[in-house]
Amino acid sequence: MLCTVSVLALSSCSKEQESTNTPAPSEAISPAVLTQIKEMGLTTDEIKKVDGGYLVEGDILVTEANLASKPEYQMLRVGDEEQYRTTNRVSVGSGRTVSIRVSTSLPSAYVTATDELIRRYNAQGLLIRFTRVTSGGEIVLTAAPSGSSYLASAGFPSNGNPFNSVRVNSGAIGTANATTYIATILAHEVGHCIGFRHTDYMSRQYSCGGAAVNEGASTVGAVLIPGTPSGPDPNSWMLACIGSGGNRPFNANDVTALRFVY
Repeated sequence: MLCTVSVLALSSCSKEQESTNTPAPSEAISPAVLTQIKEMGLTTDEIKKVDGGYLVEGDILVTEANLASKPEYQMLRVGDEEQYRTTNRVSVGSGRTVSIRVSTSLPSAYVTATDELIRRYNAQGLLIRFTRVTSGGEIVLTAAPSGSSYLASAGFPSNGNPFNSVRVNSGAIGTANATTYIATILAHEVGHCIGFRHTDYMSRQYSCGGAAVNEGASTVGAVLIPGTPSGPDPNSWMLACIGSGGNRPFNANDVTALRFVY
């Protein structure tokens, strides 16, 4: 059975969601905010008010700054189950290296996993590359608050820079399978940090089960990536959910999408 690498509750499946303490009910969120988020092409089902903004789709943080700037979202389509990104991509010019730091609040397995996610991205020959640092860092992996009911979460780029934080519930994820399962979860969240959305946005039940949730085509539409299949893509690193212990290195469609964007 598949579970989310985005926002799973800690039951038989686990989802990736970040930051937050006790979520506020969606009724407490104003209709104006709900409308703005829907216009971004994001679903507001199970939206939660969290520290720093609103958590949607289980692991995507929409900040007040995102709402104020009213960013446009554009999709990169890979078949019927699509990969897509926001126009809030990272500015790379002729090439850019983004630094990632793993907080000492996380077990050493997360350093190993981070090195593996960096290897996966850097092996693709992209204009964006990654390196791990021990101080500073443009993206910092930190421990999620105690008692969190999600695996991890992150946000989208702004002002040409990657989202700067990935919160990780290491107590729920554990320390086993650092170069496979944990690396896949972290690579997924870094994917959000550089602007990628869930591959199965059109029907999240594809990887998560449950009722169909169509996140919508947003106000911009979709850009088909030539040469990609028209059917579902079962192994993408940006699928919303993943089973415990799963591993999703980049598949051929992921590589196409990454190279199209970066």
